[in-house]
Amino acid sequence: MQNIAVIGAGTMGNGIAHMFAQSGFKVQLIDISETSLKRGLETIAKNLDRMVTKEKISKAEKTITLNNISSYTNLKEGVKNTDLVVEAATENVDLKLTIFKQLDEICAPDTVLATNTSSISITEIAGVTSRPDKVIGMHFMNPVPIMKLVEVIRGYSTSDGITKTIMELSKTLGKVPVEVNDYPGFVANRILMPMLNESIETLYNGVAGVEEIDTVLKLGMAHPMGPLQLADFIGLDVCLSILNVMYEGFKNPKYAPCPLLVNMVRAGKLGVKSGEGFYDYSESRKAEKVSDQFLK
Repeated sequence: MQNIAVIGAGTMGNGIAHMFAQSGFKVQLIDISETSLKRGLETIAKNLDRMVTKEKISKAEKTITLNNISSYTNLKEGVKNTDLVVEAATENVDLKLTIFKQLDEICAPDTVLATNTSSISITEIAGVTSRPDKVIGMHFMNPVPIMKLVEVIRGYSTSDGITKTIMELSKTLGKVPVEVNDYPGFVANRILMPMLNESIETLYNGVAGVEEIDTVLKLGMAHPMGPLQLADFIGLDVCLSILNVMYEGFKNPKYAPCPLLVNMVRAGKLGVKSGEGFYDYSESRKAEKVSDQFLK
């Protein structure tokens, strides 16, 4: 695999594009919004500048990485001649099914189709294509350039060969791939999201305040970031979406989202991305302080 298409220039998409390009792959970054593409490329450049400052890469390596990326707003043009497509669009099942139907029609028969979904069934996504054996999950962690883990999720029909290929490909990116099976939430979010939800319930029930809850987890359980701060960083809308997927998938009330989380999302309090969640990020330096904890 040499030519990689990444769909979505948001936080996850630009991070995935960054990693592939820095590892020497040719990357075609695709988004329907020219503004999003521009913002995504600017983010990649800023992250590379930070790496140059920290002497993790040279200025020449930064230039090569940026030259490995081309951008497209047209899906058909963007996926042309690619060996692998990684979809990193919004965590919405209908949107992902639509994208994969289109990809199946326009991509070469041997192109592997991967999704960065953090909770949606790989088997369901594969079911709208004529190549379910070549559909797989590649769940990168945020921020992608820093976090080592990639959950490699096999759908019901994903072939052994494709799974092995994606496991090895992940290693070439400097990541540690872990193979898991296709159940709601996979491993990472099946364990993480109930913990975040329980932390929100603890706040909702008045057991303790935001900073107190986060302090207990940071100092008592050695978490680098408190659960409420982490929820803000992930995006409360994303947390709600994942919990809803698990609740629908398992029909178990333990995955039901806390009413406080539901109301905050309805009110547009989504965390860092909206400027307010469990913490106030109205000043840009406050939002940067959260992400910088991962970049030391």
